[in-house]
Amino acid sequence: MGRASDSDSDNMDSGESITKVSVWDLPDVPQGKLLSHLELKRTRVFCASLAPTNTENVNYSGAYASMGVDNSVRFEQFRNNFKVEIMRLEEDELEFDMIGIDPSLANAFRRILIAELPTMAIEKVLIANNTSIIQDEVLAHRLGLIPIKVDPRLFEYMSENDVPNEKNTIVFKLHARCKKGSERLRVLSNELKWLPNGSELILATESPASHSSTKPKTYTSFSSSQDTLPEFSNNPIAPKDADIIIAKLGPGQEIELEAHAVKGIGKTHAKWSPVATAWYRMLPEVVLLRDIEDDEAETLAKKCPVKVFDIEDIGKGKKRATVARPRACTLCRECIREEGWDKNVAVRRVNDHFIFTIESTGALPPEVLFTEAVKILEEKCERVITELS
Repeated sequence: MGRASDSDSDNMDSGESITKVSVWDLPDVPQGKLLSHLELKRTRVFCASLAPTNTENVNYSGAYASMGVDNSVRFEQFRNNFKVEIMRLEEDELEFDMIGIDPSLANAFRRILIAELPTMAIEKVLIANNTSIIQDEVLAHRLGLIPIKVDPRLFEYMSENDVPNEKNTIVFKLHARCKKGSERLRVLSNELKWLPNGSELILATESPASHSSTKPKTYTSFSSSQDTLPEFSNNPIAPKDADIIIAKLGPGQEIELEAHAVKGIGKTHAKWSPVATAWYRMLPEVVLLRDIEDDEAETLAKKCPVKVFDIEDIGKGKKRATVARPRACTLCRECIREEGWDKNVAVRRVNDHFIFTIESTGALPPEVLFTEAVKILEEKCERVITELS
């Protein structure tokens, strides 16, 4: 405790009351609004020269109650602030911004895209002949990783007790032979031919005598032809890319097989993952803390390897550095790595603004993959609500 002054003693002796100053009356603590440095800590991740700081989110609802700020998550506030802005859309790649969302939700979308969206992939390979140098197991593994361009929503999952049919199995045939005396032959994925009517390989349990009287039994029992479906009439099922190398055959070598594709998810095996990658990063924010001019501006522009900074002419032979492309920043921190430059440039990340990138393997367009991920997350939420109620 500090020592009371003479004036305080005089007031106490005379019986006069002492007015107490509350923290609410201080002019530098506005009510209902955070101070600028606290608002930055709440909404930004700081990138120092050695490592990022302030990386944890403040999730406690009463963290700023003393300043009259409610930090709780409210649905109305989330609905008004949340936005999705598409920045780039190509055949197999999508880049968009998710604004006003918690990192846990952004990561939930990433995990669903990688592990829980179904696709069709080759699961069973029936090898009739393989005289190549590639072992049967390796050949089957390579076939399983070939993306198949077909909508998995048109097919059903196949359990251990199910019989293969046109609703749960896609059958491909591959037969390649390198003639003796010719050059080595590359077997590409376009050699996989779709069999709409199912398997053509006869079961080993079938006796040759029974083939003359009845139709021989094969590995699948399709009751109807898949090519009667309108979805495939003008767009037959095939691998996404026709030039994927499956094997290389030498003179006299041959591969003959059937490949059966079924529906699955990436959580079971990576071959069912519909994305080559799905990733996100926080929006970079580069701020100049003071005017950087002339030689310093030239030095700063040369520091950045991705050309975030530009130099503008401000007249009278003077030049000034500007932040022209903050989105391109990779947070390499070269601009603040030298001593003293962290007082000139601030590198941050906005912790509720995510740049999301989806690269599809080709089974479905990337924009469809994201909408399907939203549906799966919605189903998960409904399941949790049902269990709680």
